[in-house]
Amino acid sequence: MSLNSDDLACFVCVANTQSISRAALELGADQSTVSRQIARLEAALDARLFHRSGRGVVLTEAGNTLLTYARQVASTLSEARAAVRASTASGPAQMVIAAQPTIANTAFAAIAAALKQRFPATKVRFVEGLASPILAWLAAGEIDVALLYLPEQQGALKVDVLLEEDLTLVTPTSWSASGSHSANHLGATFPARRLGEMPMILPSTGHGVRVLAEQLAARVGTALNMTLECDASNTVAMRLVEDGCGATILPFAAVADRVAQGRLHSARIVEPVVTRQVALTTARNRPPVPELWEVMQAVRMSVRNIVMSGAWPGARLV
Repeated sequence: MSLNSDDLACFVCVANTQSISRAALELGADQSTVSRQIARLEAALDARLFHRSGRGVVLTEAGNTLLTYARQVASTLSEARAAVRASTASGPAQMVIAAQPTIANTAFAAIAAALKQRFPATKVRFVEGLASPILAWLAAGEIDVALLYLPEQQGALKVDVLLEEDLTLVTPTSWSASGSHSANHLGATFPARRLGEMPMILPSTGHGVRVLAEQLAARVGTALNMTLECDASNTVAMRLVEDGCGATILPFAAVADRVAQGRLHSARIVEPVVTRQVALTTARNRPPVPELWEVMQAVRMSVRNIVMSGAWPGARLV
């Protein structure tokens, strides 16, 4: 018969109190349970551990020998519990978080501050990229978690949708202020059926916003008028639009600063409204990083606070 930590803890309590009844009170157990645990230990060791009398119990020589080791076991277990709690509280040693450019620009600073406060010992590395490479990094274990616009193919992913944004048509300010594009007078909204009128700047076929735009155009009975394919960052795409090369489609958060500065015009696409969802994403095929759940909770709360404060323009929590 093997020894177990519960029986040893019970034995130490009886030895300290010199009473089965008092030990039972401290342990929150009945006396018969305590007596059975002591009997189990004596059977396992083939030795009598206590002399019993009407006034309580006294350790035998074998009991005194066991008490030294039992206290060492109790101390080791206590230290182990404390170490595990401390490890969990301090977070993982390192964490790599990736996001697409618009999301990174909006959320990384606040997430960094939240993680620094919650897990000061964790080394955090941020990575920015387009959806396809981020998904490849997740699958290869090169990053731990990603903030992504929800991809169509999610089979290899664990996703937690955090928010949604309406997409907008982004154009040069001159298009809404001059007659050079007489068909393109723009207001606060833009009907999807008119997308075919716009010379578009979008990523090449296969990228998320391009697929979404093509599906939308087909849905309303038109076709995209592609003037330029741009697989660079949103910053490059917005500069091309500023320079009058065409229009693009982006969430309002990506262009809010330039719109406020009068450098770009943004009109929410309607009839129908077009939304994209942002999700906190991990890979199903990778073993989880220790304490990943706690880190993801901190990221969730940080994103929630950003949206609630209005610092993520056009976003709605889901």
